[in-house]
Amino acid sequence: MNDRGEADTSSLSDAEQSRLLDIARSSLKSGLSAGRPAEVDLETLPPRLREPRATFVTLEKNHNLRGCIGSLQPSRPLAADVAHNAFAAAFRDPRFPPLREDELPALEIHISILSPLEPLEFKSEEDLLRQLRPQVDGVLLADGFYQGTFLPSVWESLPDPHSFLRHLKLKAGLPADYWSDTIRAWRYTVEGIRGPAIAK
Repeated sequence: MNDRGEADTSSLSDAEQSRLLDIARSSLKSGLSAGRPAEVDLETLPPRLREPRATFVTLEKNHNLRGCIGSLQPSRPLAADVAHNAFAAAFRDPRFPPLREDELPALEIHISILSPLEPLEFKSEEDLLRQLRPQVDGVLLADGFYQGTFLPSVWESLPDPHSFLRHLKLKAGLPADYWSDTIRAWRYTVEGIRGPAIAK
């Protein structure tokens, strides 16, 4: 586990990690040229890249967030999920304008491969806070129709569990001081892969 809450990526070889980065890069280029994600030929990929996995793709420009879109539950093969989310992070994140080609040289791609969601059992907000593992856990919080998640990397800017949870509630559309007996929470870890948007 590194200081960004990313698990050891030894489950994927260097070649497999590089292939996922290439797929993300291709999806950015396809979005710029054709307005759609890159098509992934699954038959040419190793088995682990064809397994259903949930991913997030985060784009950073000069170390600032430029887009982040992901999946919490596995619904597509790993490679296809990366292609879909890379395109969506670049062109469908409502917080940012669509990516321009002249931004590519300053862009870095971060791929987060999620572990299965682990439900947390707690009796109070303090009980939940005690269970959170700073720098390790990604957290999904939900209450009714309200839902939000923070990847483990968010601990870098919100290292205090109380502040982390308050901001997560805001992201979910809830007041920062909100609490209810119906709140549910899950945690997960991620395998992290990162590289420049233009291969060196």
